[in-house]
Amino acid sequence: MELKQLIEYIARALVDNPDKVEVQENALEHTSIILLRVAKEDLGKVIGREGKTARAMRTILAAASTKLRKRAQLEIAE
Repeated sequence: MELKQLIEYIARALVDNPDKVEVQENALEHTSIILLRVAKEDLGKVIGREGKTARAMRTILAAASTKLRKRAQLEIAE
Protein backbone atom coordinates (compact mmCIF):
# COMPACT_ATOMS: atom_id res chain seq x y z
CA MET A 1 0.00 0.00 0.00
CA GLU A 2 1.30 3.41 -0.93
CA LEU A 3 1.70 6.04 1.81
CA LYS A 4 -0.84 8.31 0.14
CA GLN A 5 -3.40 5.49 0.05
CA LEU A 6 -2.71 4.67 3.70
CA ILE A 7 -3.49 8.20 4.87
CA GLU A 8 -6.57 8.36 2.63
CA TYR A 9 -7.86 5.06 4.06
CA ILE A 10 -7.39 6.22 7.66
CA ALA A 11 -8.95 9.65 7.03
CA ARG A 12 -12.01 8.20 5.24
CA ALA A 13 -12.63 5.91 8.21
CA LEU A 14 -12.59 8.85 10.64
CA VAL A 15 -14.77 11.46 8.93
CA ASP A 16 -18.51 11.85 8.28
CA ASN A 17 -17.95 12.96 4.66
CA PRO A 18 -15.49 10.45 3.18
CA ASP A 19 -16.18 11.68 -0.35
CA LYS A 20 -14.62 15.06 0.54
CA VAL A 21 -11.28 13.58 1.62
CA GLU A 22 -8.44 14.67 -0.67
CA VAL A 23 -4.86 13.51 -0.37
CA GLN A 24 -1.97 14.89 -2.41
CA GLU A 25 1.58 13.64 -2.35
CA ASN A 26 4.43 15.98 -3.24
CA ALA A 27 7.69 14.10 -3.68
CA LEU A 28 10.76 16.17 -2.90
CA GLU A 29 14.36 14.99 -3.14
CA HIS A 30 14.45 12.92 0.05
CA THR A 31 11.00 13.45 1.55
CA SER A 32 7.37 12.98 0.53
CA ILE A 33 4.96 15.57 1.86
CA ILE A 34 1.44 14.24 2.13
CA LEU A 35 -1.23 16.94 2.23
CA LEU A 36 -4.60 15.93 3.69
CA ARG A 37 -7.75 17.97 3.08
CA VAL A 38 -11.13 17.14 4.62
CA ALA A 39 -14.47 18.93 4.90
CA LYS A 40 -14.40 21.83 7.36
CA GLU A 41 -16.82 20.09 9.74
CA ASP A 42 -14.58 16.98 9.80
CA LEU A 43 -11.34 18.80 10.60
CA GLY A 44 -11.76 18.27 14.34
CA LYS A 45 -12.19 14.52 13.86
CA VAL A 46 -8.96 14.25 11.90
CA ILE A 47 -6.99 16.38 14.36
CA GLY A 48 -8.54 14.92 17.50
CA ARG A 49 -8.54 16.15 21.06
CA GLU A 50 -5.24 17.93 21.73
CA GLY A 51 -3.99 16.67 18.35
CA LYS A 52 -3.88 13.03 19.43
CA THR A 53 -5.47 11.63 16.27
CA ALA A 54 -3.18 13.65 13.99
CA ARG A 55 -0.17 12.56 16.06
CA ALA A 56 -1.26 8.92 15.76
CA MET A 57 -1.62 9.26 11.98
CA ARG A 58 1.87 10.77 11.80
CA THR A 59 3.25 7.88 13.87
CA ILE A 60 1.67 5.31 11.55
CA LEU A 61 2.99 7.20 8.53
CA ALA A 62 6.49 7.32 10.03
CA ALA A 63 6.45 3.56 10.69
CA ALA A 64 5.21 2.76 7.18
CA SER A 65 7.67 5.13 5.51
CA THR A 66 10.57 3.67 7.50
CA LYS A 67 9.65 0.22 6.28
CA LEU A 68 9.68 1.53 2.69
CA ARG A 69 13.00 3.32 3.38
CA LYS A 70 11.47 6.71 2.64
CA ARG A 71 10.80 9.83 4.65
CA ALA A 72 7.29 11.21 4.78
CA GLN A 73 5.61 14.15 6.47
CA LEU A 74 1.88 14.65 6.99
CA GLU A 75 0.33 18.10 6.71
CA ILE A 76 -3.33 18.72 7.43
CA ALA A 77 -4.76 21.64 5.47
CA GLU A 78 -7.33 23.84 7.16
